[in-house]
Amino acid sequence: MDYWPEVIQVIPTIDYKVYIYFDDGTIRLYDASKLITQGVFKVLQQKGLFMESCTVLNNTLAWTPDNSFNEETCLDLDPINLYENCPIVEEPIELFQQIELVINIDQ
Repeated sequence: MDYWPEVIQVIPTIDYKVYIYFDDGTIRLYDASKLITQGVFKVLQQKGLFMESCTVLNNTLAWTPDNSFNEETCLDLDPINLYENCPIVEEPIELFQQIELVINIDQ
């Protein structure tokens, strides 16, 4: 593979999915529902923790359940695997609209 994909942004959803923005402009959707049933990832079954600790570290999708944002201890996934196996999707405009709605209600 000549291209080494780098993740530049992630947006987790309440249903254990993550929108992954790559440096080539593609957006891919990762379904973590099976991942969170395995090994060290079981801790991510707590929806709040899944959402709040989802981040970009080591140029890939990662979680830091201890909130350390430490690149050495995070739970990260192979960016090549994500790039090659996650479907390309459109930008999740509806997520941004939901956030805007909540903000407007709170004002």
